Amino acid sequence: MFGEWGVAQRAPSPSEQRIIELVAQGLTNRAVAEALGTTEYVIKNHLRTIYDKLGLWNRVELALWYEARRQERRTSGRGRLGHNPTEIQISEIN
Repeated sequence: MFGEWGVAQRAPSPSEQRIIELVAQGLTNRAVAEALGTTEYVIKNHLRTIYDKLGLWNRVELALWYEARRQERRTSGRGRLGHNPTEIQISEIN
């Protein structure tokens, strides 16, 4: 689900993937925290890490990035990418 990874990008962890999904659904940081049983502060820290990993600036870009990856997955017929780093082919990195 999480497309091609450039040099500066790393695949989100499973917990980061869940946060991305919830943010893309339009949930606030507080609502995401409640859904995951943590604090809003922890979610903010995760989001900073996610933005850095993906080279994004804010939750709108994150939601757009998520939807683009979802569409790629639908059209390619492939499962979740990024869940297992070995799924990334060498040709996708170059």
